[in-house]
Amino acid sequence: MSTDQVAALVELARAGSLRTAAIGLHLTEQGLRNRLVALETALKVPLYHKQRGPRRRSPLTPQGELFLPHAVAFLEAARRFGERAGDGPQEIHVAATQYLTMYAMLDAVRRFHRAFPATRVRLSARTERDIEDALLRDPDLAFGVAAPYEGAAGIEYRHLFSLEWGLIAPPAHPLLKKRALTLADVKDVPLIVFERGSTGRQHVLNAFHKLGLSPRIDMEATTTGIVVKMVEAGLGVSLVPLMPNGSVTRGVKVGVRKLPGQIDPIHSGVLIRRGETLSATAEAFIKFLEPADAFGGAPLSHPDDGARRVEPHD
Repeated sequence: MSTDQVAALVELARAGSLRTAAIGLHLTEQGLRNRLVALETALKVPLYHKQRGPRRRSPLTPQGELFLPHAVAFLEAARRFGERAGDGPQEIHVAATQYLTMYAMLDAVRRFHRAFPATRVRLSARTERDIEDALLRDPDLAFGVAAPYEGAAGIEYRHLFSLEWGLIAPPAHPLLKKRALTLADVKDVPLIVFERGSTGRQHVLNAFHKLGLSPRIDMEATTTGIVVKMVEAGLGVSLVPLMPNGSVTRGVKVGVRKLPGQIDPIHSGVLIRRGETLSATAEAFIKFLEPADAFGGAPLSHPDDGARRVEPHD
């Protein structure tokens, strides 16, 4: 059993078809089949579906799905051995959610490249669910950075930081001047929320429902950046997780009010394959994501300051 054969199976699982997997490995389809057949012969079990039948969720047989996590671990062990025997990796592949990519990862990558110019970080923006799925199927993905998503089997979570929520509104909005602002004050105001199925949306709606309130949802958006721009355009107000360094609303004409303890914080951290030891390079990059580095030493209890921080008037 060779690493090329095992990599063929892992790439087939990731790509979903022989044709796409062959392209990804720079092989002909027949060359890919030859490696898969050799692997099946070594293991004495069928690993992938040979015939085009009904559309399947996975090109792998049940035996192939059972072997897949072992295949990923096999390739990771081979990669770590190569690092110890050679000069180490010159690139690490990391996946993060869109929010963390925009407001934490880009700056961390920039600072990491400055400190380690010989090593590059290849960054992909994905959903929480996609990150966990990719970790189980793609051995080249070193780790993910996200909120934990329902605790997927085979994935470990290492906590980094928690983000509190705040109200953002156009600068002259009455809510920004209200004393002791609560969610009850927001329920009848046109609200911009995150798209269905997102972690952020669920946190917000759960907070309202715990109080027996039904918010007036007027618009939905896919990313925090779009939400902030919609608020700036006067289309409504929103509740968003805020970075302590003010990056979420920096340079945007909105007002910000904190809502301490009213919405469960967004926990974010590193997702890795269970039982895997990260490379020294990956661990070095994670240091740039830890609170003292990612937020410039700002305490996590402070809200996003934004372009126009507004406090309640007496």
